[in-house]
Amino acid sequence: MAIYAIKKGEESNDRLQSRFKQQSQKARIVKILRERRTHKKKRTRRLQRIRALKREGYRAENKKNQFYSNR
Repeated sequence: MAIYAIKKGEESNDRLQSRFKQQSQKARIVKILRERRTHKKKRTRRLQRIRALKREGYRAENKKNQFYSNR
């Protein structure tokens, strides 16, 4: 997963740098490195269950509002 940019002919250094930056953004390397920077504790089963129930409640509420909405 190595990313590199080789200068093409009369390409300027700024253009080369921006091309490298675009490649790294497409590969999402910066995002991955930022996530790895800190250790995140895994959620407990209890917390996962509570959050899942909240999500289901929000989804049900949105579905009900969408069905009965007169907006």
